[in-house]
Amino acid sequence: MLDGFVNKVSESGIITLDLEDFYPKGKTVVFDMKDHLFMGLILKEKDFREKMKHLDLSNYKGNNIALTCTADAVIPVWAYMLVASYLEPIVTEIFFGDVDFVHKTLFLQNIAKINLVTYQNQRVVIKGCGELAISEAAYVAITALLMPVAKSIMYGEPCSTVPIYKNGTKKKL
Repeated sequence: MLDGFVNKVSESGIITLDLEDFYPKGKTVVFDMKDHLFMGLILKEKDFREKMKHLDLSNYKGNNIALTCTADAVIPVWAYMLVASYLEPIVTEIFFGDVDFVHKTLFLQNIAKINLVTYQNQRVVIKGCGELAISEAAYVAITALLMPVAKSIMYGEPCSTVPIYKNGTKKKL
């Protein structure tokens, strides 16, 4: 009889948190210093400054920027700062590093902005499967963030979870 069917998952009060909701938005564009060096290896200050003054910024506007140098060149710190000063006003975010670093940093920033009041004394399941690849760093960050407030943390789906943490189960040293 279907009259006696009870959805225990929906009645359990478990909150599902999907990390895909915090996945970084927008495109990341690489700004490679080597493309602006003499012979791809040498930074000539006067030439470099001139290139920066005439840099076509349209490719960077509104995007996240991965500022890097893929050549084995010695780049003075001020040169990275100069590039950042030209790009910062028109880009969404700028970071020193590769695309993967930018993605991971933005992801962790998004997770850090979570309103923890929603999870206060709640049983939380961190969704385990989805369409997007979620790094281990994101799972570690959300666990550390929720531990002080959540009643319990689980991994997986509400119908099949792996227990991770239960409030009051911390071992004292």
